[in-house]
Order: sequence, then structure tokens, then C-alpha cells
Amino acid sequence: MSVLKFSLACLLVLVNKCTSSPTDTFWVNSSRSSDVVNVSLYYESLCPDCQKFMVLQFMPTFIMLSDIMHVDLVPYGNAQEKQVGDKYEFTCQHGPDECLGNMIETCVMNKVPDAAVPVIYCMEAADNVVKAAESCLALFSPQTKFSDIMACVNGNKGNQLMHQNAKETAALKPPHQYVPWITINGEHTDELQQKAMSSLFVLICNLYKGQAPSACTLGQKATKMSYC
Repeated sequence: MSVLKFSLACLLVLVNKCTSSPTDTFWVNSSRSSDVVNVSLYYESLCPDCQKFMVLQFMPTFIMLSDIMHVDLVPYGNAQEKQVGDKYEFTCQHGPDECLGNMIETCVMNKVPDAAVPVIYCMEAADNVVKAAESCLALFSPQTKFSDIMACVNGNKGNQLMHQNAKETAALKPPHQYVPWITINGEHTDELQQKAMSSLFVLICNLYKGQAPSACTLGQKATKMSYC
């Protein structure tokens, strides 16, 4: 199955889940148990390998295992920042559009945290991440005005949020060497990274200390992934 077909199939699942009940926010972990597996993804909005990981590994796993996961998405990656006065200027690996995509996704997480995961997935699965932002927001958070997101993007709030992403990325130990860069329960090792890239689903099922959900018995084939 192609990446495009797979992403569309996942999006249909999201729409069906999302519209099944007015209050059904299935992408939010409701249990908040101490047993949940914490997954942090450090990525770039226009990195092809990050997009591939988001579509083929992260979102399918999250759809099936959201009850035993807590996720933290940090769009910044290999970007650079420079302080100019009381603000920061950012330079991104894949150009200005990536900086804009990073900022939009960061502001979505700040303004509509309950809908952030499906909105960001929708953007990353699209042919044009930035152009898809408004329609993805309308699909998964129709009550939110895109102008409010862009006010964050173009204002001091977004600038400070991206600075926090830069600080969080710079504080990684060991320092990140590529993206996507994954930490599990706050830890990064070559072994954990390889397992997450091969099958995040299997890794989460194996690390969860509580009673495994039935989905874990289904398994998932390993996928060859690459980096930016």
C-alpha cells in the first residue's frame, strides 16, 4: 500500500472516531496512568523522513494504543535560532516554509491541544504541509478559527513557543544527531531509536507495564525508515 493510500485510510479512521460522539476526543490519553509509555518525537515539519515516520509508524500506533501512550511532539529538529532584540529568528533545514510549518504546528498544540495530534498528522500526510493547515484545522477543530492560529504564529506567543522548542531540543542528552529523534520515557538509545523506527507499535506494547490492550496481540510488521 502506498504512503498516500495509507495516510488516507488513517485519516478516514480519524474522521469516523472523531464524529462518533461530540465529546469523543480519542487522541487524548484519558487514563494518565503511571504505566503509560511516554513518547517524545523531535522532528521537522517538512522532513520527508519525519513525515514518513508520522504516517507509517506514529499515527497508526497512536490510533490503536492511545490509552497506554503519552505523546510530546516537538517541531524544531535541525533548525537554528538567533536572538534579535527581544525576539528570535529561526533558520530551518528545509527552508522558510518548514519554519512556518513548525510554527503552525506549535501554535496548534498550544491553542487546541485536544485536537493537535490529528491536525498535525493531517498536515504531515498532505502533499503541501503548510497549505493543508487550514483545512486540517477545520476538519478536526471546526470551532477554532485559523486566524487565531496565525495570530499566534505571527505574534510574540509563537516566537516564545518556538524558542522553548529550541531549548528543549538543545537540552537533549545525548544531543540529537538527526530527525526524527525519539525518546522513550525520557531516554534515547540507539536500540530504542531503531526499535521505534522499525515498529513503534511493538515497542510500546513491549514496554507497557500494565495489562496490554487487545490490539497488542495483533502485532505489526517492521518498516525500514530513514533520517533527515
